[in-house]
Amino acid sequence: MAKVIAVANQKGGVGKTTTSINLGACLAVAEKKTLLIDLDPQGNASVGIGLEKENFLNANIYHALIGQKQLRDVVYDTELPYLKICPSDNNLAGAEIELVGALARESKLKTAIAGLREEYDYIIIDCPPSMGLLTVNALNSADSYLIPMQTEYFSMEGLTQLLANVRLIKSSLNPEIELEGVLLTMYDGRSNLHKQVAGEIRKHFQEKVFQSVIPRNVKLSESPSFGKPIILYDIESKGSEAYFSVAKEILVNERARSQMAAPPPPPADSQNQPQL
Repeated sequence: MAKVIAVANQKGGVGKTTTSINLGACLAVAEKKTLLIDLDPQGNASVGIGLEKENFLNANIYHALIGQKQLRDVVYDTELPYLKICPSDNNLAGAEIELVGALARESKLKTAIAGLREEYDYIIIDCPPSMGLLTVNALNSADSYLIPMQTEYFSMEGLTQLLANVRLIKSSLNPEIELEGVLLTMYDGRSNLHKQVAGEIRKHFQEKVFQSVIPRNVKLSESPSFGKPIILYDIESKGSEAYFSVAKEILVNERARSQMAAPPPPPADSQNQPQL
């Protein structure tokens, strides 16, 4: 059964798409069957993973949301055997308008994903930088949400707004959703401001902040223009090391949660117990 993680932040330019692509790629390299859903009408995750736009114009997440196609029919291969992608294009911007009057409009993506959960270990959703119907659908579908956050002052504002909206979704639509973690991105250890913001975030969220930090890295910025995740573009770069570390944290934490949730072993057969 797949774990669904929505990568969300209402502020743009904080590394959402970069995180979605590279987290998905690193989980795939760990041989976890992973599906990346591009839910941003800009379609940057689709192109950044290596798809050509003309190849999915008539079959992408937009067509699945409006009911023209099944989600499995708009899933494409990538260079990584364990990583698939459900792409998007700018038609998706119209989906929010088209779905306004639809029955259960907040659950369209959840319903679409339900048929694929058994086929994957992880489903990563790259959300648009707004709290519209698309992001609501993503958060309603997700088991957890991951917040990439640039270590700059104005990022704090976007974080506050997102958490307030998630509380509303948790109370009305998806009571099971939990915070996967806050991921510090574009971090410059030479900057006192970055250090200060990072310290404030860690103080507030404590263990919910990933120990891994994504640095400012030229190779990480270049890789989308070549249609490759960082591990295929430059596996030895600092950006590659950082996303491998994030994926490892998620896998370790998930294993720990599974062990805690596992039922205790049954008591030994009373017939084999020594008699007192």
